Amino acid sequence: MSNKLNHSMSLANPDVTGISTKQKLALAIGFSGLLLLILSLLNTNFPNKGIFLTIALVLILTGTVLYANHAYLTKLEGIKNDGVWFKSISSRGVLGWITGVLLTVFYIILYFKAELLGMGTNGASNTGLVGLFDPLSILLSGRPASQWFVYGTLYTIAILGFGYKFILKYRHNRYQQIRTVSVMFFQLGFAFLIPEFMARLNTSPEYNLPYYDLKSMWPLNYYLFDGYSINGLLSSGNLGLGLLIFGIVTIFIISPILTYKFGKRWYCSWVCGCGGLAETAGDSFRQLSSKKVSAWKLERWLIHTVLVFSVIMTIAVIYSYLGSDPTKYWLTRSTFLISISVFLTVIFGLVMLFKRKELGKDAKYGAIGYFVILALILGMHFTGTTTEIFFVKSGSLRSAYGLYIGSIFSGVIGTGFYPILGNRAWCRFGCPMAAILGFQQRLFSKFRITTNGGQCISCGNCSTYCEMGIDVRAYAQKGENIVRSSCVGCGICSAVCPRGVLKLENDGLDGRINANEILLGNDVDLMDYVNKN
Repeated sequence: MSNKLNHSMSLANPDVTGISTKQKLALAIGFSGLLLLILSLLNTNFPNKGIFLTIALVLILTGTVLYANHAYLTKLEGIKNDGVWFKSISSRGVLGWITGVLLTVFYIILYFKAELLGMGTNGASNTGLVGLFDPLSILLSGRPASQWFVYGTLYTIAILGFGYKFILKYRHNRYQQIRTVSVMFFQLGFAFLIPEFMARLNTSPEYNLPYYDLKSMWPLNYYLFDGYSINGLLSSGNLGLGLLIFGIVTIFIISPILTYKFGKRWYCSWVCGCGGLAETAGDSFRQLSSKKVSAWKLERWLIHTVLVFSVIMTIAVIYSYLGSDPTKYWLTRSTFLISISVFLTVIFGLVMLFKRKELGKDAKYGAIGYFVILALILGMHFTGTTTEIFFVKSGSLRSAYGLYIGSIFSGVIGTGFYPILGNRAWCRFGCPMAAILGFQQRLFSKFRITTNGGQCISCGNCSTYCEMGIDVRAYAQKGENIVRSSCVGCGICSAVCPRGVLKLENDGLDGRINANEILLGNDVDLMDYVNKN
C-alpha cells in the first residue's frame, strides 16, 4: 500500500488539511472549461462552436474526475467527516452563500430571461451560451438549441461528473454504487438522449409528440393532461396513444406496486432526475438539511398543500378539456367529477377503515384534506364553464402552478438553494410526487429501515447526514423502525453508521410500525429522580 495513503479512520478527521496541489490542478482544469462557457455568455466568437463546446465539457468532467480521484482514492474506504463543517462552501460560509446566489441567479435567468443567455427570439439565431450548444442539439435532435437543452446538458454533465465522485466516496457500500449508476443511467438515457432522438419524429407530419418527458407520470409531469399534450399524443398514432396509456398505467398501477415492494426509493433515489442531482452534485450539502421540529411541521403542511393544489389544478384542466354533450363525449364533465369524487371517497374510506391506527392523529388532517378537495370538486360543478373554474380560467390555474411550483419552487429554490437549505429542499417541502409516494410508503409499503438500538453509540452521524431532516438517531436509540413518509431510502444513514445499527429492509406489513416508547437519559432529570427516591 502506498505510503501516501491516509490511514486515519477518524470520523472527526483530526488532520484537516487544505486543498492539495493535485486538487488545485484539477480545479484549474474544471474552471477552465467553465471559463469557456462564461466567455460564450459574453458573445465570444468561437471559430468552431462544436469543438469548443466539446473542449469545455471535457475539461469540466476531467477536472471533476481528477479532483475526486485525489480526494478519495488516497484514503481508506469508509465514511469520514472530511471536514465538511470546516469548509466554507459546505457549512453556509461565504463560499456557500456566493455559490447559492450564483446558482439562483442562473436559474432565474434560465426560466425568465433566456435571451440573456443568447436564446434567439422572433426567429433570430441563437447567440452566446445557447448558440454554443447549437451543434450538439442539431446532432441529437436536428434543431437549434434552446435554453432547456443547455440546462439539460449541464444537468446531465453534473450528474455524471459528481456521480463518479459519489461512487468513489461511498465505494465501501455496494447499495450506494448501484443506486448512483442507476440515476446516472436514467438521466443520460431517458431524461436526455432519448427525448432528443424522439424530437426527430416530430419532423414527420404524422407525429406531434410532447416527447420531453417520457415517464408521463402525474403529478410530477403536471402537463400530461393539458389539452395540447392530450391532442398531441392522440394525433400521433399508436406511439402517442401508447405513451398516454403508459402514463396513466404508471400512475395507478406501476407506481403503487413498486412503492409497495421497495418504498418511494424506487423513484426518488433510483430514477428521478431531481433526486439524481441532489444525491450527486448536492451530496456535499446534505448535512445542511434542518432537523428542527418546526421544519418538520412546515414540511408536512407545505408539501401536502402543494399536492392539493396540484390535484385541483389537474381536475380543472381536464374538466375544461371535456365537453357536456354525452353524444359527443364518452366521458362528460359531470361523469368525470362524479368518478373523481367516488375514487377519492373509496381511497379515503379504505384508509380510514384499515389504516387509521397507523395514521394516528394525522387521520384528522387527512379527513380535512379530503373534505376540502371534495368541496372544491363540488364547487367546480356549479362554477365551471367552458373555460373557467371557480370563475377563474383553468389555464390560469395551470399557469400559476407551473410558475410558482414548477419553476420557482422546484427550480430556483429547489436547486439554487443547495448550499443554504440542503440538497433536498424541493423533494422535502414541495414535490407532490414525493407526497403521494410518501403516503403509499407510510401505509402500504414493505420498506422500512430497521434499527439495532443496543449497538447505537449516539454519534449522530445518521441524523447529521439525513438529507430529509429526519432525526434518525432518535429512532436508533429506541430500536424503533424508521417508517417515515419523507424518507427517500437513500441509505446514507446506514452507510455512515460506524456500528451497523441501521439496515434497509423489505418485509411484511405486520409489525412494521413498532413504536417503542422507552425512557432515555435526556427525557428526565436523573438527579431529581434520585433525590426523590
